[in-house]
Amino acid sequence: MSLDRTAVAAPLSDDAALALADAPVESLPALMRSARAVRDAAWGRRITFSPKVFLPITNLCKNHCSYCAFRRSPGQPGEWTMTPEDVRAWSARAVDAGCFEALLCLGDKPEASFPTYRALLGAWRFDGTVDYLVEAARIALALGLLPHTNAGLLTRDDMARLKPVNVSLGLMLESASGRLCEPGMPHHHAPDKHPDARLRMIDEAGQLAIPFTTGILVGVGETRRERVEALLAIRALHRRHGHVQEVIVQNFRATSGTSMRRSPEPDDVEIAHAVAMARLVLDPEVSLQAPPNLNADGVETLLAAGVNDLGGISPVSPDYVNPRHPWPHLDRLAAACARDGYTLAPRLAIYDRYVHRAGFLDAALAGPTAAAASRLERLARAREVATPAPAGAA
Repeated sequence: MSLDRTAVAAPLSDDAALALADAPVESLPALMRSARAVRDAAWGRRITFSPKVFLPITNLCKNHCSYCAFRRSPGQPGEWTMTPEDVRAWSARAVDAGCFEALLCLGDKPEASFPTYRALLGAWRFDGTVDYLVEAARIALALGLLPHTNAGLLTRDDMARLKPVNVSLGLMLESASGRLCEPGMPHHHAPDKHPDARLRMIDEAGQLAIPFTTGILVGVGETRRERVEALLAIRALHRRHGHVQEVIVQNFRATSGTSMRRSPEPDDVEIAHAVAMARLVLDPEVSLQAPPNLNADGVETLLAAGVNDLGGISPVSPDYVNPRHPWPHLDRLAAACARDGYTLAPRLAIYDRYVHRAGFLDAALAGPTAAAASRLERLARAREVATPAPAGAA
């Protein structure tokens, strides 16, 4: 299939997207041009990021993904669980450093597998992880941060309890292919990564009118067609409920100590193809994000392929999921954006259209969100992100 102007006017149909999944490499420049046109029409000349603190509530996890450097078992070197005092101290530092988002991140269902962790929660007078997450979010809110929680698979009741203290929730779909759960594949020992379970949670989040972040993982054994199938599944759920505020295209990076430490990483061509296809498949109002710390030398490629957002970047905490890949300096990102004619700007963890859309922001969060938006506006006026003039500009 060849790209034409209809690809710019509207997202690709299912059949057209699947036909382009295995298009020859020679078609990539045209794919990227169309993706950029869609991005520019929907999002203008502004590239955003979220100033955040990464709060790794616990790295205990019942699953064993072949590529994961984050998860631990009790007693394993590097195991941790944050105390409520840790959450308070880290959140306070984050506010002082100009953060707006508190990303609460943890492994899947640790209390289901680890009695010592259940006992620790009990000593803190929490009945389970969700109880602790509610309290951690309240701590962050009280200090002026807007919580966004990614806690792996959650039930509908869990999400309903978290909605009043989170402006958004998240769960990476990663892949819609059950093939990756088969023996020898990266999700074989990770039952919570089965796509049916993850799609069900994303669907239930939509039923609850929760602004949601999801995404795909590139380079862990999936095919290009399977990536497109995952994007189409996300699009279908968003069209059902209108709740997917952003989609992340995250590329695999090999990490020592994991089963996939010697596996090849996706090259720039694969990453650009995945990003461009995502922009052409997803509805234009869905924000498209790719992590710049996993593409330290490829930010220009991400921009050329159609991203409009560079995700959460923290001045106070590392990327605990990808510890070998530090956050880039904002001046470097701003310069990369400026070279392509874009400006770099901070945003909140909830997108504007969900702040004003009935039912999507819990009434209890209206005040904190308005206060954060006002603080963000004052910061932008007083300390606008530096945007160097493009080379050769008059």
